[in-house]
Amino acid sequence: MRYLNYINGKWKEPTTGEYRENLSPHNGENLGEFPSSAAADLHDAVAAAKNSFPAWKKLSFQQRASYLQKAADILKKNVQEVGQDLIKEEGKTFLEGMGEANRAASILEYYAAEARQPLGEVIPSANANTFLYTTRTPLGPVGLITPWNFPIAIPVWKLAPALIYGNTVVIKPADLTPKSVYHVIKALDEAGLPAGVINCVFGRGSVIGAELVEHPDVKAISFTGSNQVGQQIQKQAIEHGKKVQVEMGGKNPLVVLADADLERAVEIAVGGAFKSTGQKCTATSRVIVEEGIYEAFRERLVARTKELKVGDPLNEETYIGPAVSRSQRDGVLEMIDAGKSEATLLCGGEIPTEEELANGFYVQPAIFENVPQHARIAREEIFGPVIALFKARNYEDAVRMANDTEYGLSAAICTNNLTAAQRFIEDVEVGLVHVNSETAGTEPQMPFGGCKSSSAGSREQGKSAVEFYTEIKTVYMDRV
Repeated sequence: MRYLNYINGKWKEPTTGEYRENLSPHNGENLGEFPSSAAADLHDAVAAAKNSFPAWKKLSFQQRASYLQKAADILKKNVQEVGQDLIKEEGKTFLEGMGEANRAASILEYYAAEARQPLGEVIPSANANTFLYTTRTPLGPVGLITPWNFPIAIPVWKLAPALIYGNTVVIKPADLTPKSVYHVIKALDEAGLPAGVINCVFGRGSVIGAELVEHPDVKAISFTGSNQVGQQIQKQAIEHGKKVQVEMGGKNPLVVLADADLERAVEIAVGGAFKSTGQKCTATSRVIVEEGIYEAFRERLVARTKELKVGDPLNEETYIGPAVSRSQRDGVLEMIDAGKSEATLLCGGEIPTEEELANGFYVQPAIFENVPQHARIAREEIFGPVIALFKARNYEDAVRMANDTEYGLSAAICTNNLTAAQRFIEDVEVGLVHVNSETAGTEPQMPFGGCKSSSAGSREQGKSAVEFYTEIKTVYMDRV
């Protein structure tokens, strides 16, 4: 089946007439053909967003919210189809894929509910005859460039606040996972969203993404993806006078103190590192354990990892599915090979030998120890199921190692000591902190983002999203 771009309320073929196959990372099945669009398609989408903006921003918040709620209801009604398509194209396990599909509907519902929340401030004036207040105004057409690893949740957590606050949208989905975004756009279309308010152009980032960033009618860019691309987009957007928000990589530490519940800490490490095949910017990459429990923790961690089922993501017993593509799997294998020359491989790291997995992009989860702080697997984002295990002398040593990275997205600590947990929250250099839970995991009502090289611009999600998708207007009103 061929899928089309969505521009100005209509499904349209790309001007190139060219399409690319969307292939399953499990077995190579063709899941459909999606447009290989050109700059001309992007220009049409931006023009539609620009033309629809004046009418859209004049609607009340509740009127805009009604479209988001209708789209959420449509996604929930079709959640089995949406979730299974996500699993097939991205490789997430059954529970994770279905969970993400439901999460997309929840995000739409959350921002629909924001229509009834206060917006702006009343500020006392020094003058008794002056009324001071602030309000928020939308930016105009905004460009969204979304990743493949959360192919429906991240697009929705960008477009939902953009729409509720009165902006129009042009979205460029990841070319590896286009079908998930197609379901969102289809739901918004069926909800009756006015033509031009949302536009979706499929294609290569090097063609569509670059054009979107530089287009003079696009007022802001929100990007999630790699540091290399994100930093380039940030520079281009700033040069063109645009507001820009980039969410990039992580090298997220889990610190396990000697007083932690050992079995629970092992499950937290395994879940944080290996769910979604480690393909999360918030995945646990480094596990730092106090020396008093290091050997016991290592033994349990290796044993638990060897129990994990790698296989078909549609099988509900599978814990780890495939990497999203051959190039992604090959990049993980390259880092594992680098680790073998730098550290000690405790388990995993090989391609499974089962015949039913031969056509997929699978790799067994790997654990390394004796990892030097300068090693590639200690410093570079791997985006795969790999743990680098470290031994810390004490809390201070653990925090020093946790902060020894250019990244600052997420961190977690396992401890039963409330004082130690509070110290960690203050000491660790990240934007997201978890206590006795995985480094991964967010809720839509909470701000999301990091520091250092992980993020730039205002936070995503929750009430913080208003900072990016609106501008403050300050009002002085005097009596006459």
